[in-house]
Amino acid sequence: MPEFPENYRAGFVALAGRPNVGKSTLMNALLGQKIAAVSPRPQTTRKRQLGILTTERGQIVFVDAPGIHKPHHKLGEAMNHEALSTWEGVDLILFMVDGAYPPHPEDRLVAEFLQQTAQNLPVLIVFNKVDLTPKDRRAAYQAMYRELLPTAPLIPISALTGEGLDALLDAIFERLPVSPPYYDEDTLTDLTEREIAADLIREAALLHLRDEVPHALAVRIDEYKERGERGAYIAATLFVERDSQKGIVIGKGGAMLKQIGSTARQAIEAMSGRKVFLDLRVKVRKNWRNDAATLRRFGFRLPPTTKER
Repeated sequence: MPEFPENYRAGFVALAGRPNVGKSTLMNALLGQKIAAVSPRPQTTRKRQLGILTTERGQIVFVDAPGIHKPHHKLGEAMNHEALSTWEGVDLILFMVDGAYPPHPEDRLVAEFLQQTAQNLPVLIVFNKVDLTPKDRRAAYQAMYRELLPTAPLIPISALTGEGLDALLDAIFERLPVSPPYYDEDTLTDLTEREIAADLIREAALLHLRDEVPHALAVRIDEYKERGERGAYIAATLFVERDSQKGIVIGKGGAMLKQIGSTARQAIEAMSGRKVFLDLRVKVRKNWRNDAATLRRFGFRLPPTTKER
């Protein structure tokens, strides 16, 4: 068994916050590698994912999850259920907020959940996007966020520029228990390449599609085959809810689907370190976001109270 310093620390750290505050961007930045999909659109993250940072002084197992929001369909209920369940068994919660703006009602919703269900856990308020905060409003915004959780320390950072990340890591390690690591030092995530590829395809779609389509889109990997020196073959299906959305995703003469495929292929190749042949198709599955059976087939965990229809 390898030996570790007496003060070596390790633990699980949940990333909490409303959609689009930068949770996945922060995890990618701290790991130094992209393992989580990010986009300018909210609710890019739909499922739980571990990001594992191993250093000489300890190991942080980040638990990234969907942003907590007011749900409008069964998919939203599943995402909130996934997010809240990540707080079970963790050692610390990072309550991430968008410091470019004052608190949003969904920030207050997250704070309420934290006060109700995570009373015995240490929490840090991570004031993200400090580089975008108006300088004359920074102190006022920080005071507003401190009011949401008065006992939680606030740390200003920018996940995009790296500002404040060393201070954040110091604060995290100070609050983790003395423990050997939970994972091998070369492990970055619990997701397989197949699962990450599905997220990167959906990320590419979010980047290129118009507002009415992205949240109605799901990705299923149908094949993921190694082809030796030729790289990997990936076949995937993009599901939408209406025929009109299918036409938008495919585009005139297939142009949009080719654009999505090109962006996704480059991202998957960068992630996997090998060439990829990506074969995409589009199907309609009407109202899938409100169909419990379909959501389960797509791998979502629904709250026990969810009705089938």
